[in-house]
Amino acid sequence: MSYCRLITRIWIIAGVTDIRCGFNGLASKVQNTLKDDPFSGHIFVLRGRSGKMVKILWADRDGLCLFARRLERGRFVWPVTREGKVHLQAVCCTMNSYPGPEL
Repeated sequence: MSYCRLITRIWIIAGVTDIRCGFNGLASKVQNTLKDDPFSGHIFVLRGRSGKMVKILWADRDGLCLFARRLERGRFVWPVTREGKVHLQAVCCTMNSYPGPEL
């Protein structure tokens, strides 16, 4: 069973990312573009061009996990920064504790 460690950091990848690729493609984007280790146990959240979908890449001790969330209406609000990523300070890591935006 996968779980979120207390020291896990959550990184929002700023800007638009081509998220059509799978595990290896997204891990490669994290490694080459951000110069970060996709197998560090940190959580990386990437947004697609339309803003309706995000993919979450996370490596636990058993391998890579890839989650996707698509909105039927509305778009995800996304940060813009020169650093390429934004660290979230305090976030609840339980996936089903976030019901989604109210539209």
